[in-house]
Amino acid sequence: MGFIAYLVLGLIAGAIAKAILPGKQGGGLIATLIVGVIGAMLGGWIGGAIFGADMNEFFSISTWLCAVGGSLIVLVVWGFISRKMSKSKTKAD
Repeated sequence: MGFIAYLVLGLIAGAIAKAILPGKQGGGLIATLIVGVIGAMLGGWIGGAIFGADMNEFFSISTWLCAVGGSLIVLVVWGFISRKMSKSKTKAD
């Protein structure tokens, strides 16, 4: 899969992850793209390492499941980080 395909996959996976886990993570389209691309890479790495999934096909269900799963992981981590930052910022004020 090429670079553009990962961007498209990441954008869609990030949007699906935000639809599954809506909340106050913040960010717009750019944040969704970043979360999705990082999640797609993380999901691809985890899928390849643990499950032996082949991540070379764009229209493979395993590729999409790993990308969305990775995006969910990144979104949860980002939610924890942003929540901690907002709490510490409130305490400092």
